[in-house]
Amino acid sequence: MSQSLRDKTVKGLAWSSIERFSTMFIQLAVNIVLARILMPEDFGMVAMLAVFIQFSQAFIDSGFSNALIQRKNRTNVDYCTVFYFTVAISVLLYTLLFFGAPYISEFYGMPRLTEITRILGLGLIIGSLSAVHKTRLSIELKFKAQAEISLLSAIISGAVSITLAYNGFGVWALVVQSLVSLGMQTVLVYILGSRWVPGLIFSIRSFKELFGYSSKLLASSLLHLLYRNLYPIVIGKRYSADELGYYNRADMLSSMSITSITLVLSKVAFPIFSSIQDDDEKLRKAYSKYISYASLVVFPAMLGVSALAEPLIVVAMTDKWMMSVPMLQILAASCMFDHITSINLNVLYVKGRSDLALRLEIIKKSIAITILFAMMPFGIIAICWGQFIYNIIATILNTRYTNTLIGLSFKTQMKDFMPYFGCSVVMAAVVWFVTLVIPSYGLQLIVGIPTGALVYILLIFLFLRSSFHEFVEMIQNNFLHRNKG
Repeated sequence: MSQSLRDKTVKGLAWSSIERFSTMFIQLAVNIVLARILMPEDFGMVAMLAVFIQFSQAFIDSGFSNALIQRKNRTNVDYCTVFYFTVAISVLLYTLLFFGAPYISEFYGMPRLTEITRILGLGLIIGSLSAVHKTRLSIELKFKAQAEISLLSAIISGAVSITLAYNGFGVWALVVQSLVSLGMQTVLVYILGSRWVPGLIFSIRSFKELFGYSSKLLASSLLHLLYRNLYPIVIGKRYSADELGYYNRADMLSSMSITSITLVLSKVAFPIFSSIQDDDEKLRKAYSKYISYASLVVFPAMLGVSALAEPLIVVAMTDKWMMSVPMLQILAASCMFDHITSINLNVLYVKGRSDLALRLEIIKKSIAITILFAMMPFGIIAICWGQFIYNIIATILNTRYTNTLIGLSFKTQMKDFMPYFGCSVVMAAVVWFVTLVIPSYGLQLIVGIPTGALVYILLIFLFLRSSFHEFVEMIQNNFLHRNKG
């Protein structure tokens, strides 16, 4: 990786990490407080609607964000065209949600969902107003502005939701939290980020050119959302809102860290590596480094959460959420390969092969849905194990086209990540032993977390010292360089 590309990458990673992890910790703190005040049913009701909101958001974006980033010679006409399409689709989809709300309520057998759907759906229109502006920030590598916007939005929306929850507003605290967050992001992106104002331009030619690439991303996104949201649909329909609430919190805790890491990698890697999309050698080396650096953090984090699931749940959210413990243990472990899946998909997007990404998603999601329905009769825990099995299969499948396009094989990638996986397994075993010998949940966390960290660092120093030093030196140099500038 050239020095210029390396500096841009590390600086982008630094600010994106600040954005995602600061926001994640704020959201985690807010969710812990809300979980202590609200009931599992409140979270379950919002989870039931997530499928409709997320599918709508996928249609609103339609893959145009990535299409704009990947496009080499983008123009103001392209930005304006995407902006007006995004806003128009958001209004159309909200209208469909508004009139379809009674049918959603009838499907779940919960009349309250009608009003909740109509209010929560307003976020679609609010979010569409800043979608192109956020894309411009990524293209211009303005990760600092994105960090400020996300952080302020999380703080303000979290404070509002906690205030409402304390005052007895129940599920509406969660609904308003979502709307305030989107509203603040839309306002702040104009103040702190992109001052771009769309002109009165819409080009059919530009739309067709961008949609040729983005349509495959849209289809891939819809398939992924179908898979992800089948879980709350199936659990919400077959089981109770309480049980869906338990699953929803376990899924949230397990996916929060890994989602933040994969988003950081994608947000930084895609715009930077799109600039070297024609140099396979540079791409191969860069992505190999990304896998190593991400694995250094992801494996110990996810296996650590799995080992400490019970004390984490009880201390953070009280024992009324104890049913979430076995779900969290399985789901956290199942997420540990997600960063590898994300990085391999990123290669396809950078190379402009959204058609291959779509083909891959069709294969993977067919397998995933088969596993889900096979596990469904055996309960929610079996469904979680199904996710674990699928994630391993998906990781292997995702490397196929990466090898074809840039010569980065699964065997080579295993050499990059398996040493960190091995160290993390040993660390998790030690932490799990701590939970067995210490009776107090609080002490299990107080002793388990630093013990796990020390064991992992010791193992890295013994067996992977050069890689660890390279990673730390790169981060330190970036911060020193930024501070001097």
